[in-house]
Amino acid sequence: MTYVICEPCIGVKAKECQAVCPVDCIHGTDEDDQLFINPDECIECGSCAAVCPVGACIRDEDVPDHWKSYIEKNARYYQR
Repeated sequence: MTYVICEPCIGVKAKECQAVCPVDCIHGTDEDDQLFINPDECIECGSCAAVCPVGACIRDEDVPDHWKSYIEKNARYYQR
């Protein structure tokens, strides 16, 4: 299991999550529309979710159906 960054991050990209991540698995460039969590590195500590001001960090098993595509979107970001 892992955390996923979902739709509320788009256009916001609050970086509090990056600052608290103990394994540095949250990334994104200025050109990206959102930040992303590397599913292979996330240790599911929940630090990102605790500080995200827009509630975009969600455990993959808790992602609402209408945001399920973000699970793949986060994983795909790291397959480049």
